[in-house]
Amino acid sequence: MGNNTVTTRVTEIVLPGKVEPDGLRVTTRELPAPATGQVVLSLDATGVSFAEQQMRRGKYFDQPPFPFVPGYDVVGTVTATGPGVDTALIGRRFAAVTKVGAWASSLLLDAADLVAVPDGVTAAAAETVVVNGVTAWQMLHRTAAVRAGGTIVVLGANGGVGSTLVQLARQSGITVIGTASPRHHATVRNLGAIPVDYRDPQMYQRIADIAPDGVDAVFDHVGGAGLTDSWKLLRRGGTLVSYGTAATKDADGNSRLPVLKLFGQLAMWNYLPNGKSAHFYNFWAGKRRLDTFRSRLREDLTQVLRLLAADVITPQIAAEFPLSEAGSALALAESRTVAGKVVLVPDA
Repeated sequence: MGNNTVTTRVTEIVLPGKVEPDGLRVTTRELPAPATGQVVLSLDATGVSFAEQQMRRGKYFDQPPFPFVPGYDVVGTVTATGPGVDTALIGRRFAAVTKVGAWASSLLLDAADLVAVPDGVTAAAAETVVVNGVTAWQMLHRTAAVRAGGTIVVLGANGGVGSTLVQLARQSGITVIGTASPRHHATVRNLGAIPVDYRDPQMYQRIADIAPDGVDAVFDHVGGAGLTDSWKLLRRGGTLVSYGTAATKDADGNSRLPVLKLFGQLAMWNYLPNGKSAHFYNFWAGKRRLDTFRSRLREDLTQVLRLLAADVITPQIAAEFPLSEAGSALALAESRTVAGKVVLVPDA
């Protein structure tokens, strides 16, 4: 039986159109009671990801039409359940991936999308590894399948995905070379990677000097002209995993064009007879087979949360802001001055 009579007053952050971070709107409305199979999840933590930075420019690959509530993932507590959902979920903490909608004090979610958060892990800590952790885990273990003893390159090793990827790789006995600006080199070193200055014009040569026989995988969220250099770092049998086009984030024109060009380039490389492979990692690949997608997501996020609970992964929290200050949080995330993830928490 579900608890279906409760309506909830919610605060939501609305992205009204292509605006600067200070153009976000704070709105309130009544949240309808949860439908069959749904729960109401009260916000404990959500975060600012690269996706929201692209969405406010109207440049995220398949964002909804304006206006909408952004927010890619969430950690929260179930406060009400719809018909067909076990009421024992009420009061328990879960994580979920939403793509949009999580920048809200409460939200409606399908119970099937919830992944339990272990006791002893704070909401902010868990938030840092929801999308970032699943992305890092799947790229390392599913896409590239790098084995212990291998060597990888992580571009942006101080970022949300990058810092998690470094830690997961080190935990698996993999050597990591991580690029970052010099101010973040101490952080990257503490995570267990060998830092290289991403602004150095000779960056790729520096990496090649550290790994003269080539590397097993390169994880590249930058795209653009440097992708060819990433490809050249691979040893025979190595894997390039591309998962973004940050290099073209400020370019004018069709947001799909850089992505389509990237797909073409990766496809072409896969035909070369050198045993190397190139992949584009898409978090939502396989979503059409929803049950399989959900079970794989749950399995992988559960693994990452377990490592977080065991202190194998240290959460990289850059800063915490109250939900109503999402504009300031977004501006800080975009400033590229912070290591880790900017997190939004409920207003006091």
